[in-house]
Amino acid sequence: MKTLKSLIYLTFLFISISVSSQQMQKGFNYLETGQYEQAQLFFENILKEFPNNKTARLCYGRAIGLNGNPEKANAVFTKLLNEYPTDFEVKLNYGESLLWNEQFSEAKTYYNALVEEAPKNFSALLGYANTLSNLKAYDMALLYVNSALEVSPGNTNALISKKYINLGFAYSKQQAQQYDEAETLLIQNLEFLGEDKETLMNLANLYLITNSLDFAESTYNRLAKNPSNQIEAINGLALVAHLHGKEKKALQLSTNAYKLLDSDTSEKVTQQTTERYIQALIWNKTFNKAERLIEALMLKQPNENWILALRATLNIYKSNFKKSLEDYNRILVNDSTSFDGNLGKANALKALGYYDDAYTSAENTLKFYTNQKDAMNFITVLNENFSPVLDSRTSYTFDNGDNKAFSFGTKVSFPITTKFKLLGSYNYRTTNNAVTKIKANSNDISVGLSYQLLNTITFKGTAGLTSARSENNDFTQLLTDISFHIKPFKMQTLDLGYKRDIQSFNADLLAREIVQNNFYANYNLSSNYNLGWFTQYMYTSQNDENTRHLLFTSLYYNLLSKPSLKLGLNYQYITFKEQVPNIYFSPESFQAGEVFLNWIKDVNTAKPKTWFYELTAATGIQIIDDGTQQSTYRFQGKLGYKISDRSMFNLFGARSNIASATAAGFTFTEIGLRFKYRFGDRNIFKK
Repeated sequence: MKTLKSLIYLTFLFISISVSSQQMQKGFNYLETGQYEQAQLFFENILKEFPNNKTARLCYGRAIGLNGNPEKANAVFTKLLNEYPTDFEVKLNYGESLLWNEQFSEAKTYYNALVEEAPKNFSALLGYANTLSNLKAYDMALLYVNSALEVSPGNTNALISKKYINLGFAYSKQQAQQYDEAETLLIQNLEFLGEDKETLMNLANLYLITNSLDFAESTYNRLAKNPSNQIEAINGLALVAHLHGKEKKALQLSTNAYKLLDSDTSEKVTQQTTERYIQALIWNKTFNKAERLIEALMLKQPNENWILALRATLNIYKSNFKKSLEDYNRILVNDSTSFDGNLGKANALKALGYYDDAYTSAENTLKFYTNQKDAMNFITVLNENFSPVLDSRTSYTFDNGDNKAFSFGTKVSFPITTKFKLLGSYNYRTTNNAVTKIKANSNDISVGLSYQLLNTITFKGTAGLTSARSENNDFTQLLTDISFHIKPFKMQTLDLGYKRDIQSFNADLLAREIVQNNFYANYNLSSNYNLGWFTQYMYTSQNDENTRHLLFTSLYYNLLSKPSLKLGLNYQYITFKEQVPNIYFSPESFQAGEVFLNWIKDVNTAKPKTWFYELTAATGIQIIDDGTQQSTYRFQGKLGYKISDRSMFNLFGARSNIASATAAGFTFTEIGLRFKYRFGDRNIFKK
């Protein structure tokens, strides 16, 4: 640390009794220019001839201390202090040797006495300021470094000390999430240092942490005005572009920085730039090129943490979570305090479904990096997943068959552990037909549970009752929904389930008490190339002896990720064993195909006090039995506001003329409101 090296000017005493100042000047120059090894050899030779010369002994002690042997230097100054207990210059050097040896508590007591003895001594004031800085007593350190500057205005060493005191103080404020105070301290640095590189880098990082991306960008642009800082500034601008969701711009910037590397570039900057370039390739899903570069680096340095972290990140993006976890474990073997290792492992464990272990890894990160924002945000997201939630919605629907309905429903989930949660729901629906004058209503209530059997298999089961009432029929029926959510392979999910419910779209159907037993399978396949495929098959048997087969499949392509924009094709096939068109839509053969566009800003990625939205537009054709082709359309949308991390609401609506979208008729419209609230800021089972 720079604060451990002397920033104190030593007033050399050129004693000419035994040694002339001319003979000593060469050694003084070595010390002044940082050539400590030469200075050590020089004064070592002087002391062979003049072993008791105080100035030579002082200079020798400084040389060996600054040359990496602080303990030996302290021994030299301790001996001098015993011989010259009242010599203030000896006292100053002894105090500085305590700093070199990181004996900060002892140094604090010692410098406090020196400042009391000589309150206007520049070296004592500055030494005390540096001591307090190392003890993280930054407010007092600033007080004493400012006193030193009053004694010696504009002193370069004092200004450098003040710079590092402000940097340390700003970092402590940042950790305490006192971001405005941290910003003020960093801006103060720039006022007396100008466009200082370290201060600008810290200021840009602060803006990244507070998500003040425009300020971060302008700060990196300031940094780039100095040609020697250009590569590091571009690396920062690439990260800002990524955080803005502008991945192509991030790759363009990082490519420019990567091309600027040459043999004169420092090893540190070369590593940082290579790392950012590979990250940008990963962000843009240019996985093959990123993998080749990582493999080339691994051949040269097979156990370097930063390279292992890049490979782990690549595998996270490719959903190879097990391989990613292996690399994060290797990182932690190399360095148990690694930030990338601990938080990266937490992310991999979460993706694999090992939630308790994910909590542990995130909490380990905070043990080493107090109040680190990314780790805290990770725990916050986990807590949100395992906090009690109330989700309510109400809607009004109507179709061209003069059916109208109003419904209200609410669901509650109450986690007990990361594996087990209790479920409950209540739904009320009232419907009527203006032509037939039939009215009916129903009340559904159910309770159940969800349990993670394995990290890849989750069971969900609910059971309840529906109570329906119409003008000519009152009844109560059992409701149930049992399913297994399975992740058989990476980027694949499979749902297998059984659901018992009642046909309740309109009043006439509800009055007929038609019970449906649905056996279903949903399969979803994602890919690293923006393609996705979803398929659903459902077999339904009814208590009126009718049966139904339903097949739905969707192939889609992700055009954009932020906001999400998908383009796809849907196909649907339905067949009923018996055709009862006067009662409900039950064709022998129904086929529909459509092309759709889906545009969404997901509520889960939206920040508090911002809007989110979703819009789906589709058009296609449908064929019912042997009839002619009919054109179809479908619009669905929602617009919502995320009030806070705990609550949101949205309006939603839909309109469609696809026959399968209604139990009867060919047009259907729905409008409604949804409200969701999460109780508490943390899950109930975590202390």
